[in-house]
Formats: sequence, C-alpha cells, structure tokens
Amino acid sequence: MPGVRALLEALEDHGLLLQTDPKLPSVAVLVAGEPVKGSWWAHRKAHDIFRATCELADHPDVLVSKLVSGKTTHVHRALWPAVVAAGRAREPWQLAGLSREARALLRRVDREGRLEATGAATRDLEGVLLIYSEQFHTGAGSHAKIVESWDHWAKRTRFRARLPAPADARRQLEAAVGALNQRFGGRGRLPWMAPAAAAPKLRATGLTSSPMM
Repeated sequence: MPGVRALLEALEDHGLLLQTDPKLPSVAVLVAGEPVKGSWWAHRKAHDIFRATCELADHPDVLVSKLVSGKTTHVHRALWPAVVAAGRAREPWQLAGLSREARALLRRVDREGRLEATGAATRDLEGVLLIYSEQFHTGAGSHAKIVESWDHWAKRTRFRARLPAPADARRQLEAAVGALNQRFGGRGRLPWMAPAAAAPKLRATGLTSSPMM
C-alpha cells in the first residue's frame, strides 16, 4: 500500500486528488492498485483506503472539500487560495438555490464561526463551498460534522495567503480540473459548472503558491 508520502506526491503532481472516481486520480485507486468499481467500502482494501484517506486529510498541506463533482476532494496547498476565494465570494451560483434551512445555517455559521451540524442544509452549503467542514466520530460511535466559516478556518489555521479575485479563482480551478479531465478522460466538474461543461478544453497550468501577505 502506498504511504502518505506517495499520496502527497500524487496530490502535488495533480493539484487535486479525489477520494474515489472512475477516471480521475483518487486515493481509492492508488491504494487498491486497481480500478475500484462501485463503492470503495465494498473493496477488499476498504480499511486501507479509509486509513490512507484519514492520514492524507490530516496533513498540513491538504485541504478537504466537496470540490469536484460533489465528491470528497483533497486539495493541495497551492490551490487553497483559489478554493477559499471562491468559497467566500457569495456569488449567485452559491446562493440562488439555497433552501431556507441552508440560509439559516449559513447565518449561524457566520455568527458563531464553528459549530456541529448535519443534514441536508449542511450538505447544501458544502456543495457550493460556502463552508468548510470536517467529519468526526462522536463518543457514541456515530458520524457528525463540524462546519466552519472560511474566515474562522483561516484564523484557526493561520492561513494568510493573498486571495485572487473570485473570477480568477474560478478560472484557476477550472484549469486544474480541465487538465485532469483531458489527461485522464474524466468528467469532473466544479460546483458552478453545468454537467455539459465538465470537460472544458483548458490548457494545463503549473501550480504555484500564491505570495504571502
């Protein structure tokens, strides 16, 4: 089984590494050493995949978000400014379709900074990048999530990179996903992209860290 170092090298190379995907680079395929059909939980190496996913997510150069095709996506530090800038933008593609419950949860997250939350409203906010979230196991053994505003996350993690304008952030992420789609024949899409636009013909761009403030 590849260790965290090998997964980090793959992440640094690609910029993005999904937990699982039939075409795009993923932790599941790298750990399994073969294509993973259906749910990776049914694979004989499911426990290895889960352990590797947790170890990768805990690395200081890794941000986890529902970024590509609504799936768990590991994002290399070089792309963090673009993700945070897009998440903080509060643009129409993020807000127009939110339910009343999701809007109420967003106001609460803005007010409190960090809190425990689950359910459809949480998933809705995750899907349009309006919050950062982490899953954890409760003392009772169930799954729960901590959700956080991007401002609170930045303060907590001491993230001080200069953020691009939202439009530039979206273009940078589109270039990264488009390059992976072309290279691997995938159909990954970003939250603001319609399914038909999932594989744009974008020239691959190098990943460079944004200058610090």
